Amino acid sequence: TGPSVYVPDASRAVGVASSLLSSEKRDDYISNLKIEYAAARDRREAQQQSRNLISLAEAQQNRTTIDWDNYQPPAPLNPGIHLLRDINLQELIPYIDWTFFFHAWELRGSYPKILQDAEKGIEAQKLFDDAQAMLKQIIEHNWLKASAVIGLLPANSDGDDVTVYQDEEREQIATQFHFLRKQGKQPTGRYNDCLADFIAPKSSGKKDYIGGFACTTGIGIDEKVAEFEANHDDYSAIMLKALADRLAEALAEKIHLQVRKQFWGYATDEALDNRALIKEQYQGIRPAIGYPASPDHTEKRILWELLDVEAQTGIWLTESMAMVPTAAVSGLYFSHPEARYFAVGKITKEQIADYADRKQMTLEDAERWLAPNLGYEPDAG
Repeated sequence: TGPSVYVPDASRAVGVASSLLSSEKRDDYISNLKIEYAAARDRREAQQQSRNLISLAEAQQNRTTIDWDNYQPPAPLNPGIHLLRDINLQELIPYIDWTFFFHAWELRGSYPKILQDAEKGIEAQKLFDDAQAMLKQIIEHNWLKASAVIGLLPANSDGDDVTVYQDEEREQIATQFHFLRKQGKQPTGRYNDCLADFIAPKSSGKKDYIGGFACTTGIGIDEKVAEFEANHDDYSAIMLKALADRLAEALAEKIHLQVRKQFWGYATDEALDNRALIKEQYQGIRPAIGYPASPDHTEKRILWELLDVEAQTGIWLTESMAMVPTAAVSGLYFSHPEARYFAVGKITKEQIADYADRKQMTLEDAERWLAPNLGYEPDAG
């Protein structure tokens, strides 16, 4: 019943609140705000109308071209669902990407160069030393525990969906993942990608597979953070959270390596150092659900049910599909050598309606979950 006001950061809220509370300023302030917001809506509508989006049919015709006739998808050496418990945190340290540790402290720059930076180097080195000291405590005193579940299961694509089968007979369906396709007009030689393109279609007659995983290094973190906060040691609480997040990403990196070399086994001879791993120079991808290539967070529910993630690892999903503990990573595995990351970007109402129909959800729900990807205004038709 009252005005909704956008502020770019909290420091602007005081002035807004003062204007709204002032009997002299309030009416003019709200009137001017309505004019400003109407202009913003007009600008946005003009931008949406000018987007170079093609029809869904055209996008599907320009799918990623893969020669399935001359490619044999690799069968996993160890198929099925695997639970990894009592993971040694010490073994994860070599896989940590320290660049994003510094980003968490709002120190931009790449590791290790940031340690020599003329402006940030001293503070970065101090943070790094403190992190090493806490890592030692985490491991020695078992502050955190880690667990993971992975699944490598028979699958084939069906249009923009991927069907996962109960077993190698491929007669009974376990579940389906639903994906979205880029609709921006592509230059010659570029494709309107969809993750389903990287799984052999059922019509090809090839037996393909898809992987899924969820892992955490945050078991026990809440108790330790509460202990730090009770002692008014916010620095240590933040440091522990930052390190738990880095360890979770490191765990995701390590188990993906194990998948490629042992569980799936399509890259048994891979020999990459951590720098090459960070640059993703390996075969295959592990897109996270809710990120650019698969932007709908509700697909996590399908992964959770398929791998029984909560019972197996303790990681549960909030109503907004956030993972708890927050020091957790999940996603899917694709093995094809041409599989790559991409951003779905803006899409039309036609594709949203098609997607909602495939997922058996309402158009309104699909629009709500995919609001950042809408290439139109939902109430504009």
